[in-house]
Amino acid sequence: MSNLFDKTTDALATSMKMRQIRHSVTASNIANAETPHYHAKKVDFENALSAALDMDGTKGLSTSNKDHFAIGSTPVTEADIYDNPDIVLNNDGNTVDLEKEMSALAENSILYKSALQLINKKMASLKYAISESR
Repeated sequence: MSNLFDKTTDALATSMKMRQIRHSVTASNIANAETPHYHAKKVDFENALSAALDMDGTKGLSTSNKDHFAIGSTPVTEADIYDNPDIVLNNDGNTVDLEKEMSALAENSILYKSALQLINKKMASLKYAISESR
């Protein structure tokens, strides 16, 4: 995002992007719950989010000379998607646990909506501050 917004707004926006990825993966798992030999996918959400945010700047390296390359300055916005190792194999070779996936989808939806509401509140306060200065 631009420098117009603070770190909190950037963090919320990044969280929403990651939650969209998690929603897609979970929805795909639910859709393939009856597909033989389908292996449920999992998103490495927390590590990807912390790497993307880098709120304290410890993951990025600083340079002492303008000719040096800036390493770690570009935030990671993609999460790792891999086969879920925590699931038991069913008789048909499918590894989707429908109850866990549905609860994960509901939790993710609630957290996405709460991040959206927080961004809306921040935008409303900016709008209020701009309108009051006239």
